Order: sequence, then C-alpha cells, then structure tokens
Amino acid sequence: MTWNDFEDIGIALFEQNPELDPLTVRFTDLHKMVTSLDGFDDDPEKSNEAKLEAIQMAWHEEYTDSQ
Repeated sequence: MTWNDFEDIGIALFEQNPELDPLTVRFTDLHKMVTSLDGFDDDPEKSNEAKLEAIQMAWHEEYTDSQ
C-alpha cells in the first residue's frame, strides 16, 4: 500500500480498530498508524495533510457503515 491507497488503508485501519471513531484521531497519530500497517510500503515523508484527511474519511466511511 502507498499513501494514495486511501480506501485500502481506511479498511485496514477499521479492521484493526473497529470501535475507534477515526474523527477523534490526530493526524500525527494517524500517520504512525498508517506507517505501521502490514503491507504499507511507502516513504513516510511523502504524506501530507490532504492524504491523511482522505485516509481518515475512507476509514470514517467504514466506521459509519458498521454502525
């Protein structure tokens, strides 16, 4: 996975943290969570606020769909 795989990352984060509301996660923590995912293979320095927000929204969609 790379920073541009928003949906795949969102699904993976939801699977690891099904009870955690993604909107409560700070971007600094989200960055750490993404870079520690199995299968994530991108430069940690290539993230930016827009990519983190897209990941957070993809995760949030999975979270709300499960409610």
